[in-house]
Amino acid sequence: MTKEVMTIREMCDAFDVTPRTLRFYEAKELLFPIREGQKRLFTRRDRARLVLILKGKKFGFALEEIRQLLDLYAEDGTGVKQMSETLKAYRRRLAEMQVQKDELVRVMDELEAEIAWTEEQLGSQGS
Repeated sequence: MTKEVMTIREMCDAFDVTPRTLRFYEAKELLFPIREGQKRLFTRRDRARLVLILKGKKFGFALEEIRQLLDLYAEDGTGVKQMSETLKAYRRRLAEMQVQKDELVRVMDELEAEIAWTEEQLGSQGS
């Protein structure tokens, strides 16, 4: 992806997203394609932002959280503050996910015990 700009179709193909998704992110002011009439041209900056948006969504971040992290780049232009805050957000999200995982494992263990008990009850009924 060394092209300076990409069309909406090229973006869809490259990132496996729909045109509707790209227009939605544009409407939410997360992406800022160049407009030439009806045509949208996405810059390298847009592509980098889309990568971060898609990662954020995959990791369970809300769009507003993603926007706040993306906007940090504009504050210093180096990306250091953005990366630092993103790292903090990633660690918080991982901790939240660990709690969810632990709860899920606990509930699964309870369910397995219920299955075993129910199978035992059914087995004793047939004897």
